[in-house]
Amino acid sequence: MRIITGSARGKRLQTPAGDHTRPTPERVKEALFSAIQFEIAGRRFLDLFAGSGQMGLEALSRGAREAVFVEAGKEAASVIEKNIAVCAFERESKLLRMDYLAFFARNQGLFDLAFLDPPYQSGLLWNALEKTTAIMQPGGTIICEHPLDMQAPESRGPFEKKKTYRYGKIALTFYRHKDGETE
Repeated sequence: MRIITGSARGKRLQTPAGDHTRPTPERVKEALFSAIQFEIAGRRFLDLFAGSGQMGLEALSRGAREAVFVEAGKEAASVIEKNIAVCAFERESKLLRMDYLAFFARNQGLFDLAFLDPPYQSGLLWNALEKTTAIMQPGGTIICEHPLDMQAPESRGPFEKKKTYRYGKIALTFYRHKDGETE
């Protein structure tokens, strides 16, 4: 696994051992960032259920102002810390070692972009999406990774589903604020 492009292009990233973390495949990551390439520069990025941190690090490499990594797993958080150092993004990164509910209980800022990828069978995604809508800028984008056979809701709060991309057994669903900018 590596950073695809930008200031940290080619940097190799570690992944947590075992099967608790499922890194987003590189082709899916590349497609996601192609879809939002003009929305990244200078923006604040949330990597919820961060795993290895690859999505937030890719956003930083492409010019995001800040990335916040939320990860409850001790080993995964340690890997994220190492990956942040490998990419030299310590100043632009904030690693929060907590579960997503604790994060929402204490969060103080708004985000422009959010990537949500909880364990597929955990049942957490749509609850996390609902909570994420409250911490987004009106022109922001929320991207949910989920199994293709999991039906994405049409809306959550003021955010509406705009598009779902399919990559084998993986789907990426994009949500945008109903009063915000559109694709």
